[in-house]
Amino acid sequence: MNGSALKGWLSSPLRVVGGLVVAFIFACFILMKINSGDYLLLPDIAHPVAPLVKVDGGKPSHGGGELFFVDVQEQQASDFDTLFQSVLHPHSALIPAKELIPPGINNRQYQRIGLLEMKLSKEVAPIVAERRLGYHVVFKSLTRVDVVDPQSHAVGILRPGDTILAVNGVPTPTSDSLRREVEKVKPGAVVSLRIHRGSGTQTVRVKTINSGGTPIIGVELATKVVLPVKVTIDSGNIGGPSAGLAFTLEVMQKLGYDVTRGYKIAATGEMQPNGKVTAIGGVEQKTWGVRDAGAQIFLVPSDQGNAKTAEQFAGPNLRIIPVTSLDQALHALAALPKLK
Repeated sequence: MNGSALKGWLSSPLRVVGGLVVAFIFACFILMKINSGDYLLLPDIAHPVAPLVKVDGGKPSHGGGELFFVDVQEQQASDFDTLFQSVLHPHSALIPAKELIPPGINNRQYQRIGLLEMKLSKEVAPIVAERRLGYHVVFKSLTRVDVVDPQSHAVGILRPGDTILAVNGVPTPTSDSLRREVEKVKPGAVVSLRIHRGSGTQTVRVKTINSGGTPIIGVELATKVVLPVKVTIDSGNIGGPSAGLAFTLEVMQKLGYDVTRGYKIAATGEMQPNGKVTAIGGVEQKTWGVRDAGAQIFLVPSDQGNAKTAEQFAGPNLRIIPVTSLDQALHALAALPKLK
């Protein structure tokens, strides 16, 4: 075999291999551009809560402990992500979009709902924390419309955000005065409402409905909460309700209650106004995020098997404490031997 023939024989397989490599790269590029219709739930390392929570007159943390909250990164998955999930995204979960995003809601609306859930968590946490510590939290019912009953005649007439200034010409500066004036008419009668909307005022007429013999206009009024101690929580662009328990514990810590007892404690769970802690999603990924942060304790809702799932992925150095309420979480932490 002469030199040129040998060179041609060698170059032919190389061309084939090179062509296969180029084809593989091209196929991967195409797969990366195709939306699979699923979402990836990805672990994110647990974050310290203290920098996010500001409490007027709050005390610095003592004893060396620290509180963490956990979130999960949600990412639209390509066909490439799906095909190589275990290699590219260890400890992730692949969720069909229809199971994550409710029908009739697009991705932008879904993100907005998550931010609203976080906003509610930030409002509930200081209320629960301060009440638990014996502070007198005041709730004032306003005359601003919060929700319009879809079964009432107020639909299409009143809107959330409207403030009712007067009923049948009588000023109603408080929710009690508003109810008194409405109750002066018979159920089914029409009342004239002077309302403030936007930058101006207007008068509208609404037919009342019968509620156990009492006339009502069919709206829920907003409530203003007056906290004895001002609390500000900056969560940035993080959405969802699952940081509620962690925020509540951090507020208590800054108000002088020794929550951590020297431990690195992560917490997840939606905090309810009555102190209950309810289930959240992405528990497996959150548990990995807690492990990555080096936390020693992880408070997880008992609800819907959240804590049992966390126990499956906790590893030898992370203790899972199932909780159903703030009180239960505090009692469990108080039972821990205090670290020096």
